Amino acid sequence: MDGKPKLLDQLREQIRVRHYSIRTEAVYLHWVRQFIRFQKLRHPADMGAEEVEQFLSYLAVQRTVSASTQNQALAALLFLYKQVLRIELPWLDGVVRAKRPERLPLVLSREETQRLLAQFSGEVGLITGLLYGSGMRLMEAVRLRVKDVDFQRREILVRDGKGMKDRVTLLPDSLRDGLQAHLAWVKAQHERDLAEGFGEVYLPFALARKYPAAPREWGWQYVFPASRRSIDPRSGAERRHHFNEQQVQRAFKPALRAAGIIKPATPHTLRHCFATHLLESGQDIRTVQELLGHADVKTTMIYTHVLNRGGLGVLSPLDR
Repeated sequence: MDGKPKLLDQLREQIRVRHYSIRTEAVYLHWVRQFIRFQKLRHPADMGAEEVEQFLSYLAVQRTVSASTQNQALAALLFLYKQVLRIELPWLDGVVRAKRPERLPLVLSREETQRLLAQFSGEVGLITGLLYGSGMRLMEAVRLRVKDVDFQRREILVRDGKGMKDRVTLLPDSLRDGLQAHLAWVKAQHERDLAEGFGEVYLPFALARKYPAAPREWGWQYVFPASRRSIDPRSGAERRHHFNEQQVQRAFKPALRAAGIIKPATPHTLRHCFATHLLESGQDIRTVQELLGHADVKTTMIYTHVLNRGGLGVLSPLDR
């Protein structure tokens, strides 16, 4: 298919113009390739809503993908048609929608959470402590910059969270000493990088052009940098990326086993625990909403459903 490389190059260009993350770029490219292969290598410009409906229905019926995965594929194809091919698709009425299950978040008890956190050490220990102690998402934690940690005000400024929104959350007192010691080690590493002619860090959007010296400044460095330098796949520059989030994810299963916890918890579970345990302690839901960065309090309300379960809400008639 002669037009395929050109089409994907155009797709990459439009994604980068809009400052989408490299993960979004990879996902969109994946679904466009899958769509073209499913339609026997036909060019998307020669197809339209009918073929998109066929593909999305195939994902739901044959591949039995989740609703979020199907929506991800739909977003990629809509972006392709609207932003790259400049074609407006009509409403896709014929799509078989994958069912979105209504599940309550998995939450560990306070005692289980403490047993789990005790299994982690080093950088993974600090990151998991932040997830539970501040309610940050995993990617928000690994992308945290030095300048956004305020030890005096005991605050963390979360930049470009979900939905490209900033918010302020807590810096737990119990992590202050460990985090300060960690940053002293990171600063020494950064100074070694500078001495070797490196030391630049990735800056989002046009900040690197607006502030040419900023990528080498201490305040812009990652709180949790990678252990070694690597090549940026977009710019080709050699620099130190942030800590690999997969190291935290991989550490969870053995930690759960060692803590004697059979619940299938993940790093995101600690964010659920943060919200639920705050509400259990009497914190008002609006404050929890702000700390989590939810646009609508209805999203935060799901944690009240968790609170209403078991002994926290209702006394069993058997116990009467």
